Amino acid sequence: MKLSDYDFELPERLIATRPMRPRSASRLLVAAQDSPLRDLHVTDLPDLLRPGDRLVLNDTRVLAARLSGLRHRDSAQGPVAAKIELTLLAPRPDGRWEALLKPLRKVREGEEIVFSPELSARLLGREGDSAIVEFNRSGDDFDAALARVGRMPLPPYIASRRPADARDNTDYQTVFARHPGAVAAPTASLHFDEALLAALAAREISFSHVTLHVGAGTFLPVKVDDISQHKMHAEWGEVSRRAAEEIRATRAAGGRVIAVGTTALRLIETAAQGGDIVAWRGATDIFIRPGYQFRVTDGLMTNFHLPRSTLMMLVSALMGRQRIRETYAHAIGSGYRFFSYGDASLLFPERQE
Repeated sequence: MKLSDYDFELPERLIATRPMRPRSASRLLVAAQDSPLRDLHVTDLPDLLRPGDRLVLNDTRVLAARLSGLRHRDSAQGPVAAKIELTLLAPRPDGRWEALLKPLRKVREGEEIVFSPELSARLLGREGDSAIVEFNRSGDDFDAALARVGRMPLPPYIASRRPADARDNTDYQTVFARHPGAVAAPTASLHFDEALLAALAAREISFSHVTLHVGAGTFLPVKVDDISQHKMHAEWGEVSRRAAEEIRATRAAGGRVIAVGTTALRLIETAAQGGDIVAWRGATDIFIRPGYQFRVTDGLMTNFHLPRSTLMMLVSALMGRQRIRETYAHAIGSGYRFFSYGDASLLFPERQE
């Protein structure tokens, strides 16, 4: 399979830079095998699901991962300061962070970058184009200090069009965000608000929460033409014993397990690599592409993805490449809004009666 198989032309006008308000007002394109495509809205979701179905939601919380700070030095002319931009990429098990520093070449190992009177970081080393940094705070103290001085890490296709602002602090966070650690949002979940969650519960749709801390690697381009040679980035996640038991019980009772977002899907499929889903915790680099055999996923709600991306490969694995080509052609022709702040699709690999 070649990378070009997952390419398409997208008019720039369809790249959403702001979400719909309310969240659930977004459009929803429903695609099932051997059934006509349906143009609906996210508010129609309760009627599209059946009592006994289960939605799997990613409850990660996005960190305010972009920071502006100063590097201080003594020079022949006296003390000088230089502006440094830092973007968190991924946490390390030892409490350190992989990050992007601009300009990285100007910062010496051991130097401190001050972001506020309470938050600073020291450069410990380099790995390729990334920096390894250690902050002066950890745990809840770090999260609180970061929230006060950081900015939301908007995806490149939005950040290139406008800067992050106060609206993004809520717009780029799900209403059920719980566990801090992501540097990108699980964007399909951004369509959910309290009213929609209540309507789904009234329809006897159940919810399970899992945690996958989405990393900046989700935006990395695929650079090889033979996609089997692509190396996936790793992200930390956890499926609790309770969530695994809930998912097993739903399937045993004949209900459908529908992942909200590719992050939730990748995590539950990782936890089911032994054949049935079990409690699981660790780093996953699962690469789902055509030919993959799904173990627990019966459906997927997801936004519209970047061309030539691993997420296009994932939805093609679920639905088949031809069906995804048809779905995306319809979405583009019908003016659906794309990417993180855009509209959504609901994908069922089987025909829905």
